[in-house]
Amino acid sequence: MLPTLQDFIYDEARLIDSADYEAWLALFAEDGRYWVPLKGQAQTEDERHNAIADESPLLLRLRVARLRGDRAHSQQQRSQCQHVLQTPRLLSSDAGVHTLHTPFTYAESRGEEMVVLHGHCVHRLRETPDGLCIALKRVNLVNAHSRLPMIQLFP
Repeated sequence: MLPTLQDFIYDEARLIDSADYEAWLALFAEDGRYWVPLKGQAQTEDERHNAIADESPLLLRLRVARLRGDRAHSQQQRSQCQHVLQTPRLLSSDAGVHTLHTPFTYAESRGEEMVVLHGHCVHRLRETPDGLCIALKRVNLVNAHSRLPMIQLFP
């Protein structure tokens, strides 16, 4: 049975929360993009230069390799995270591309430190012969314009 669009979003968050980063990376299209704009939802897609993160699958793989390695000092005590998602809402569907909006709360801990972020994700999912893939995951943080603590994982 094929997953629904909502199931895909929930499963994606579960993969991150369980630190199954390799399976998470496999969800991205070859030309996919993980983007956390510095101005949150006020930022247009043309303003690519201001970003907390703007990563292709190649850059995401490098980040995952760093997280998995023993030389990442920021991960000497491994970070853990938990996404709490509201129900994803379909914004548009056109020619096999589906755009969804999902409000979230994200918590990330490492040792005694806890980071809590709020915002919404915009997923652009593309249908392929192999199933759905992520063409874009845009994370709009409510306080993106503020000074943010160090974020190690993937809100």
